[in-house]
Amino acid sequence: MPLKIFLIGLPGSGKSTLGKQLSDVLHRPFIDLDTEIERECRMPIAEIFKSEGETWFREKEAHVLRKVSDASDEFVMATGGGTPCFYSGIDFMNSKGLSIFLDVSIDVITERINSKEKSKRPLLTQEDIDISSVIRKLLNDRLPYYLKALHRVSADDIDANTLAKLIKRERT
Repeated sequence: MPLKIFLIGLPGSGKSTLGKQLSDVLHRPFIDLDTEIERECRMPIAEIFKSEGETWFREKEAHVLRKVSDASDEFVMATGGGTPCFYSGIDFMNSKGLSIFLDVSIDVITERINSKEKSKRPLLTQEDIDISSVIRKLLNDRLPYYLKALHRVSADDIDANTLAKLIKRERT
């Protein structure tokens, strides 16, 4: 049975990494929404934020989410951290498939972001910012949307096989 799986959560929660692995386990195509936006705009997300602004980006994100979702019957999609929060994104995802909130602790996210290049994360690129404070504020702002996901998974150390078993169990 076709299934569209939308992974949602904060930046650094593992949506892209876990999404790729989950798509392999479930034998479904993987879609990274940010990559699709970059392909359509022909520039990196950070550049889009800088040149067009967040409002324009969020409109484009909502458009690409709907376009890509409607073009395929099944996939695992890593969404952007803000995708569920703008233009009824979470309601759209819930109407089209299975949304899963990857709930990762602020400490784990901070560690992941500090250990990787921050330049790809437009909301975290300022010099001398306290990443854990920014993540805490994002969580505060976005949690009401994330909690509308059809499933919430504690994901500090979840692996794709465990997540796949949870999804299969839910569908039976």
